[in-house]
Amino acid sequence: MTTGTHLRALALLVLCASPPALAQQVQVREHTLKNGMRLLLLPRRDEPTISGGWVAHVGSANERPGITGISHLFEHMMFKGTPVLGTKDPKKDQQLIAEQERIRDLIRAEERKLREALRRGEIDDITRPEVRQQGRLGELERQFDKLVQAQREILVKNEFDAVYTRHGGTGMNAFTTHDLTAYFITVPKNKLELWFWMESERLLRPVFREFYAERDVVHEERRMRTESTPLGKFDEAFEALFWDAHPYGWPVVGWASDLAAITKAQADEYYATYYAPGNLTAILVGDFDEKQALSLAERYFGRLRPSKSPPPDVVTLEPRQVAEKRMIAEAEVNPQVDILWHTVPFGHKDSYPLQVVAELLNDRTGRLHKALILPRGGQPGQAVKAVAQQESRKYAGLFNITAECREGVRPEDLEKSIYAVLDRLATEPVPAEELQKVKNGFAANAFRRLSSNMPILFQLLVNEGLGNWREINEGPRKIQAVTAADVQRVVTKYLLPRTNRAVAIYYRKQGA
Repeated sequence: MTTGTHLRALALLVLCASPPALAQQVQVREHTLKNGMRLLLLPRRDEPTISGGWVAHVGSANERPGITGISHLFEHMMFKGTPVLGTKDPKKDQQLIAEQERIRDLIRAEERKLREALRRGEIDDITRPEVRQQGRLGELERQFDKLVQAQREILVKNEFDAVYTRHGGTGMNAFTTHDLTAYFITVPKNKLELWFWMESERLLRPVFREFYAERDVVHEERRMRTESTPLGKFDEAFEALFWDAHPYGWPVVGWASDLAAITKAQADEYYATYYAPGNLTAILVGDFDEKQALSLAERYFGRLRPSKSPPPDVVTLEPRQVAEKRMIAEAEVNPQVDILWHTVPFGHKDSYPLQVVAELLNDRTGRLHKALILPRGGQPGQAVKAVAQQESRKYAGLFNITAECREGVRPEDLEKSIYAVLDRLATEPVPAEELQKVKNGFAANAFRRLSSNMPILFQLLVNEGLGNWREINEGPRKIQAVTAADVQRVVTKYLLPRTNRAVAIYYRKQGA
């Protein structure tokens, strides 16, 4: 399952196209069930399969301190099955889950004592085995381990996936971002009813078995992808520095201390709040009959009970940055510079020229490559790598340029050269040929991603999760409308002011 830790690449799925692609509009039919769940249907006869998915309009931005990472954890839990999928003995399974929760309550009481001892300076790390295995806490954890082992004896591992696989399903997966959680799979066209039953069952009657074991799996995923990589911890710290107030400041995977403390009771409350039908959208792309799909949707998804109240909005706005921010670090990497600017959210009129700016800078024919990497005047370029990206999230956006120094080049000097490239974009209109070349690139990428069911489904999931599935059709026209003056305007407005940026300078750690 895809995590939300490094998700800037997902922004590329919010696609834009130039004139050849404008004629190929995605003709989605929208429906809303009586319980408030939305349905997007796109019949296509090009291949005898159906790519189906659904998006929960919730991500890490909907969390709060203390339960950061619960959105991503929940993505994992939604594959644990139902009363009839995932266990040999449903009754005993529920009894073991209840007893596990009773022991966990006692464990949490002992952990509170440890945190008090930590604050008093009596211990220095509550996670060390020699600390946890002593006294009452150690005994309780041994009791809990026995209950986990007893449950494993009646588990049917990965049965949810196995049922799909036996019936020809492929590519089942999910991902979590700051703003959404999405689930998807491709099934043969004659397995449409199976898809409706499977997906509605895990929403109607989910069983969060192995909750604490899966919590540990996510914690290990965090260690592997964040704490054990050269820049993982630094990227996390830099993003936290960049956002003053917005919940985008904490990682999608969650803070380590929060992951270790999330309870099943909190997961139950979270599920009831954010996985109600009014906060879900199901999407089908492929070879199916629309009338049959609607009938099946009412039969299966219609069983979900609507929530009494909508989930709370994300109301915290990021204040305007008042001063440049800087982070200086030593890491096991080559010297490099990473720059973030505050920009605009998904669908904002300036997000389109900012996407164009990123592509004007990128690739081997882009301005960063020409100015920073190619030799100049007989001398090698300052950088060995340079990449730009505009990422428009649901509530706010950022623009990023990262560049790695060639041996002997100081990152501060490379940073100045990046600003020189941006200054030129702000003061000199982009030639028409160069601008059209970038638009043609958007067109080619967008056209290719309309070639089969799953890429189309993926775009609809992301765009719907960010707030408007129609972006798959509307974005191309807006990209085509971008002018050279628009490019100059957004560079001047967002990328030139020092007070709008945060800069991370990385030096090579001694001995690395």
